[in-house]
Amino acid sequence: MKSKVTKAVFPVAGLGTRFLPATKSIPKEIMTLVDRPLIQYAIDEARAAGITEFIFVTSRGKGALEDYFDNAPELETSLRNAGKNQLLEVLQSTYMESGAIAYVRQHKALGLGHAVWCARRLIGDEPFAVILPDDVIAAEKPCLQQMVEAYAETGGNMVAAMEVPAEKASAYGVLDVKEDMGSLVSVRGMVEKPKAGEAPSNLAVIGRYILSPSVLNNLNEIKAGAGGEIQLTDAIAREISQTDNVYGFRFRGQRFDCGSKAGFLQATVAFGLARDELRDELSEFLREMTSVQSAAE
Repeated sequence: MKSKVTKAVFPVAGLGTRFLPATKSIPKEIMTLVDRPLIQYAIDEARAAGITEFIFVTSRGKGALEDYFDNAPELETSLRNAGKNQLLEVLQSTYMESGAIAYVRQHKALGLGHAVWCARRLIGDEPFAVILPDDVIAAEKPCLQQMVEAYAETGGNMVAAMEVPAEKASAYGVLDVKEDMGSLVSVRGMVEKPKAGEAPSNLAVIGRYILSPSVLNNLNEIKAGAGGEIQLTDAIAREISQTDNVYGFRFRGQRFDCGSKAGFLQATVAFGLARDELRDELSEFLREMTSVQSAAE
């Protein structure tokens, strides 16, 4: 019987230097996409997938991230007294039950693999998910929920994958595909940030994982890889050689790289257009901007 996935790790220790000076005072994960912080999208996706225990790997200066999920009694009272019940419901949806979230510190920026390893004692001997909040995925059924349903059939380890242009493959971990079964692929190997022209496929790993606890043992043993960091893909690759139970999952949805300014702007437009109360005004603005640009050219 395959164990149910109830724990998720959120690596949020990064400094967010690409968004300076904003990230000088606020964690990148609190930056808002329309009117919700990036981390809220990640939490909502995890909840939809049945996650009940949330493990945040943080660093210094992330206090605002912890406060975001706490109760805000003064604000709640103010909204209630003003009769703003709809906003009150929105506020209350951000609360997390006591004990649902645990925080561990990553004292040195040694890579994603190291961040996951920092959570090892809280994960224990159970399968677990990893969600990178920078990767925001617009999907009818949330990406991690799609993966959990597929995992119920396969077990093992699973990574979310999407097809990328060959010239962009060097920015990702890339799958070496053994067998393509449609939405699922069995994996022969993984290469982190391959050199141009050397990628084994165009299937790139993005920030959703379901992993077996043995990956944590692999992280204990591997040395620094690409970029001088401990790479999670290296630990997963070891699983392939030892157990041959790693799968790539082609999720249904659109992924936005909110770790980049361009990706964040694209996501803002896409999520804005998806909102009934914003669509008409935003569409009209975009049409006007496009026509102005065309005239200038």
